[in-house]
Amino acid sequence: MSGSLLAELVEICGPGSARVARPDDQIAGLRAGFVAAPATTRSVAQLLHLATERGLSVRPRGSGSKFDWGTRPERLDLIIETGRLNGLWDHDGTTAVVAAGTTVRAAQAALAPHGKRLTIDPPSAGATIGGVLALNESGPLRHRFGPPAGQAVSVGFVGRDGRFVESAEWEGPAGEVITSAVFPLEEAPESRRWVVRPVTTPTQVGELVSRVSAPEFALSGVEVDLPASGEGAFALLLEGPADFVAAGAGRLAREMGPLAAIQTEAPAWWGRYPFTGSDVVLRIRVRSRDLHAVGYALRDAVGAAVALRGSAGAGVVHAVLPRGLSAARIGDIVVSLKQVLLARRGQVVVLTAPPGLAAQIEMARPGDLF
Repeated sequence: MSGSLLAELVEICGPGSARVARPDDQIAGLRAGFVAAPATTRSVAQLLHLATERGLSVRPRGSGSKFDWGTRPERLDLIIETGRLNGLWDHDGTTAVVAAGTTVRAAQAALAPHGKRLTIDPPSAGATIGGVLALNESGPLRHRFGPPAGQAVSVGFVGRDGRFVESAEWEGPAGEVITSAVFPLEEAPESRRWVVRPVTTPTQVGELVSRVSAPEFALSGVEVDLPASGEGAFALLLEGPADFVAAGAGRLAREMGPLAAIQTEAPAWWGRYPFTGSDVVLRIRVRSRDLHAVGYALRDAVGAAVALRGSAGAGVVHAVLPRGLSAARIGDIVVSLKQVLLARRGQVVVLTAPPGLAAQIEMARPGDLF
């Protein structure tokens, strides 16, 4: 059967674009059977039709930067690589049609000569449009523009039945393969400034967020980095006309006190995740005004300071748990946090963990990230 299946995959995708999986074609230790790289929406439809006929488990993969996030599938028969579905298919100055396998970096580079940009900035290196949408991955610009799934004008995808659908009401993945999306375009900002201030506690962060939340500042990003050491930073991003940005940065620096500094470059940690693949990572969502309470609740649950980084303004942060914790201990920490977040309309999920632990604990499901 494997030989005939491979032949069918090659017939759909073309010579050199389908193969038997290698050892690195895996999710959290679960190795795939085959890898296919379609170049057209029609090919994606044919692959999914074949997968349905054969009862194959399918998982799409862009750059692979987030491939092992969340719940590991029970089986992984076929990986559909989206790298050949790439390119900026159309843009009219207000919107752009972007193929799913296009990296965000490449899309931004294509738009830059036209003075335009997408208002998405995922922290994952090499993140693709499809991967960003499938996991609703956002960076600092989420504060002003919202998450990618909320920005998309429409999303094109192929369902398990092999039918192509273009939906303006896409609400997250349900077994389909995203092939393209229409995104709004923004004028590239004339000027950008970061106002940065050192912080050491969640309470300081909460006080600063309340100080700078006035609409007049029109902030594009409100981020915090609180390492376990406690020597952290709170940073704001202003974008727009040069005069507006210069004046706004000055007002913000005065509002944040004498320790605040205005920078023309982002802090080194800005728009980067505080974790690696060997860490146990929690994604926490809560109203910004409750973020400080969650920070202390997390420290109490763990029994030690925990590294936190993310959008203090939008209330989405990542926490890195200390290494060496058992699966049972991690479960207790998550349950404790859920109880604290329940009254605050928040959420906590385990985003990623080493394979051995991921198999023993409840991991995030795709719908948890929307």
